[in-house]
Amino acid sequence: MKIIVTDDDKLVALSLKTILESTGRITVEAMASGGKEAVALYDKLSPDVMLMDIRMEGMTGLEAGELILAAHPDAKILYLTTFNDDEYIVKALSMGAKGYMLKQDFEGIAAALEAVANGQSVFGEKIVTRLPELMSRKEEFDFAAHGISEKEKDIMEAVARGLSNKEISAELYLSEGTVRNYISTLLDKLSLRDRTQLAVYYYTEVKK
Repeated sequence: MKIIVTDDDKLVALSLKTILESTGRITVEAMASGGKEAVALYDKLSPDVMLMDIRMEGMTGLEAGELILAAHPDAKILYLTTFNDDEYIVKALSMGAKGYMLKQDFEGIAAALEAVANGQSVFGEKIVTRLPELMSRKEEFDFAAHGISEKEKDIMEAVARGLSNKEISAELYLSEGTVRNYISTLLDKLSLRDRTQLAVYYYTEVKK
């Protein structure tokens, strides 16, 4: 089995190479020290598995993984990190990574690589116990990404509750003209036609 090891800590990368190649079943074709290099090496070598750290300067392992999977949908990526971070785990799984292990589980890395190469998904013991909870979480709506302010959030929620402009103005201590302006701005930001669509959007996208 041929793999690429990506880790910005050269000592860690070399240690992994030594440990893995000592099995006699794994060949480390190349070692990358960052995400950009990992993407380039994957394109060039097409390894059986990419073993990759997450937190690296420049391009992270998650960003590199997204680029690799976009170009090679069948790519098998196993993340190996010191960070037992919920957000990282969910992101890695959602994008199609085949596994996520912690570096302290180093004794099981060779077996994990072989399992991934054979089409299985592999997770460290501490992560397996949390997977049901993590994968059942719903991603929160990113208001900031849509440029929606706190006041606009309040307006949207009020519209979704069926309040009229007059009722919204009384509840939020705004003039009716200001409420109309807020709603018009929200419609523009979300590419919606009217307040009915805004209410539907709130319940289907924001409160899903």
